[in-house]
Amino acid sequence: MSTGEPDNPNYQVSDESVSGGSDELISEGSDELVAAVGTHGGEPETGFNPITGWGSSREPLVQSTLFKKDSNGSLIHDLATGYSVSEDGLTWTVKIRDDVKFHDGVPLTASDVAFTFNKAANSSGKLDLSMLDNAVALDNYTIEFKLNDPQTTFIHKLAVLGIVPEHAYNESYGDNPIGSGPYKFIQWDKGQQAIFEANPDYYGQKPYFKKLTLLFMQSDTAFAAAKSGQVDLAEIPSSYANQKVDGMKMISFDSVDARGVSFPMQPDTGKKTENGYSIGNNVTSDPAIRKALSIGIDRQALINGALNGQGEEEFTGVDKLPFGNKEAAFEDGNIDEAKKILADSGWKDTDGDGILEKNGLKAEFTLLYYSNAQDRQALAVSLSEEARKLGINIKIEGKSWNEIDTLAHSTPIVFGFGSLDPTDLYLKYYSKSYNPSNYNNIIMYNNSIVDNYLRTAITSTDQDTANKNWQLAAWDGTTGFSAKGDATWLWIATVNYLYVMDEDLDIGTPKIQPHGADAFGNILEWKRTAN
Repeated sequence: MSTGEPDNPNYQVSDESVSGGSDELISEGSDELVAAVGTHGGEPETGFNPITGWGSSREPLVQSTLFKKDSNGSLIHDLATGYSVSEDGLTWTVKIRDDVKFHDGVPLTASDVAFTFNKAANSSGKLDLSMLDNAVALDNYTIEFKLNDPQTTFIHKLAVLGIVPEHAYNESYGDNPIGSGPYKFIQWDKGQQAIFEANPDYYGQKPYFKKLTLLFMQSDTAFAAAKSGQVDLAEIPSSYANQKVDGMKMISFDSVDARGVSFPMQPDTGKKTENGYSIGNNVTSDPAIRKALSIGIDRQALINGALNGQGEEEFTGVDKLPFGNKEAAFEDGNIDEAKKILADSGWKDTDGDGILEKNGLKAEFTLLYYSNAQDRQALAVSLSEEARKLGINIKIEGKSWNEIDTLAHSTPIVFGFGSLDPTDLYLKYYSKSYNPSNYNNIIMYNNSIVDNYLRTAITSTDQDTANKNWQLAAWDGTTGFSAKGDATWLWIATVNYLYVMDEDLDIGTPKIQPHGADAFGNILEWKRTAN
């Protein structure tokens, strides 16, 4: 699955989950931290297991990775001490440290790394490792990765997969994980909290906080817990941006987490997926509808209203990243131009009801959003209001992800994506990446010119060449996946992540947030300033 894949449903607890008495939750010492972080990242459905997705877009805490990203998004060493790539790009060799032990005292070796990657490649986890044939330990501290496709973005996979111990891995690993990271797993009270303690044998910088308690709460509950002094840190929705909490400060984290609407690009001809789900949409398959919406809506107005100002305009889904194409941006909110695009394509309001028609077909469709996501619901409502100005009727519905799965090939959806790994673009737009089981190219986009740019980008060993081709895939002056080209998706905004935290909490330089947030991405920099 794509590295920045849509949220999966997270177990959410009710207000009653904090009723165990505040004494249980408040930190007893300055070196303990209690955080309510379930708003976006949530409780891991399959436990703290990197093989099934834990840590794929955020700091895994318990496990180490071969590489990490610093606050600027640059690659830095973790377990790895260096790496090399063969001339054909199909063999990667990585050297690792020789002084690392798992939390049970057993040394971490290359065999554990090879085991982890092979296991993950053959699982149905979140990380796309389809390019990996196999990993082999050449000696105790050297791993060789054999690829079936020379994807230079493989380096990003080495920076997100937490290493598990081969000797202690089993089906219940996620419930009681052992790793070599800065924190040791202590306990998991499902539906309520998880507790971690600092690893005294950690090979890197020792964490300031000796105990870390994560409370899994819905956003309203998290904010209530912060106001009542039950937590040191809470992740809260943008609707609380202007609230004040005594003794706490509000911090807004920048992100590359984009919100956009998928547009099924095939007409409805009665085709079904292998699971019997309908394919195609006769309204969104018309490029005039897609282009008119993209140029006609006022993104900043949506951000100001639906997101309470906590976000930035987004035109390609990757505007902020090195491989984003500034030439694909444009002046939006142009209602007159949008109406002209529709009229020139034959969309007219012939019956005077305010909704356009074309060949007997109404310019209307249903827009789905994950029912537990407040920001997506708010964006869907605002988008519907903007679309009415153009004569397009958007009916919004909140659904579970299980329901959305059955409708994704025929119905537009408010999705969230955001990763520093450009593989995300490849899986979203490369025609042959279509996979009905994991949202890859869910719109069934097929543009051979874009395909060529994407293949050149993902296989190029020169970063400048790669970035240039990622950019050309969005818009080359004639075609591309952006609104100036095929208008495949309606990208609206990148969202900010909002946190309320103790005034004496110093969180250093936070990492730019990916999809789902990574509040603890720089946890080793965190400390208290009052003591």
